[in-house]
Amino acid sequence: MLKTDDNALETRVAWLYFMEGMTQADIAEKLGMTRLRVNRMLVEARTSGLISITLNSRFATCVELEQILIREHGLKDAVIIPTPDDANLVPVLLGQAAGEYLSNFLDTNHVKGLGLGWGATLRETIRNTRPGRYPELCVNSMMGGLTHGLELNTFETASSLANLLNAECQYLAAPIYAGSPASRDIILSQDVFREAFERISANDVAVLSIGDLSLRSLLIRYGLPRDVPVEELLALGAVGDILGQFYDHEGRVIDHPLNLRAIALPLTELSRIPTVILASGGHNKIPAIAAALKARLASVIICDENTARTARDLALAKEAPSKSQTGMRNGRP
Repeated sequence: MLKTDDNALETRVAWLYFMEGMTQADIAEKLGMTRLRVNRMLVEARTSGLISITLNSRFATCVELEQILIREHGLKDAVIIPTPDDANLVPVLLGQAAGEYLSNFLDTNHVKGLGLGWGATLRETIRNTRPGRYPELCVNSMMGGLTHGLELNTFETASSLANLLNAECQYLAAPIYAGSPASRDIILSQDVFREAFERISANDVAVLSIGDLSLRSLLIRYGLPRDVPVEELLALGAVGDILGQFYDHEGRVIDHPLNLRAIALPLTELSRIPTVILASGGHNKIPAIAAALKARLASVIICDENTARTARDLALAKEAPSKSQTGMRNGRP
């Protein structure tokens, strides 16, 4: 226990350090004590509760949520940013966070294969990735592209990042969807595509985004085949897509022929890639992000706080049993 005089001195030391911004050396000189004693008093002030440090930042709750998501969903990492008031800024700010994350990841890991999806968030990710020289790195698109020009096409996404990193670039030179499941099988049976998918499966890291089924989705606006109305996908419970493959609220790929037409790495094989980074956010993507968390489709999540928090609650929520399930439990047909 500190004596009253010691307690008063400790309080004075803490005040001078935290409130008046004096250095430990200045405090020692002012109060006629050693710097070591000043340091010990500051430590005691923290441990005794005399000083309580509160992080007055919007990021404090983000950091807390990151750790919760990592713990609850078995993630390697999570990056949560404050949700901006302007929803249009979500992909821009997420791209900044994802670009910084990817830059640090490449600096600290030996990466030979880096797979990419497409979308507005990934475009911003590339814009915010630091230039570098990675001659042993192969940047590759993990899905086919649009058959008409668009800045956000998968081909441009892969080539832009490869140029920035002075890396090799390999395309998946095919449309997002084949005309039928049979024609997809024919395309993928060719040697060039078989080799491409072997390379994609061997990626060390994948950077992908999540799409929803609203008109905000680039895939819904530009990539969905004309013979597949979005209503069909919704009727089967689709809540979002990754790599052009639509899945339900449990993260299970829905039973629709469109998923068998996708020229992309099957979602069931994503787990082969050591690090899968999903960068997505926005209110419209909450169900899709919740399902991705449930199914553990990613090892790293980059999202905005409001979306991530609501998606986390949705992922943890237990559905009310249906009437048929209730009846079976009670012994009734």
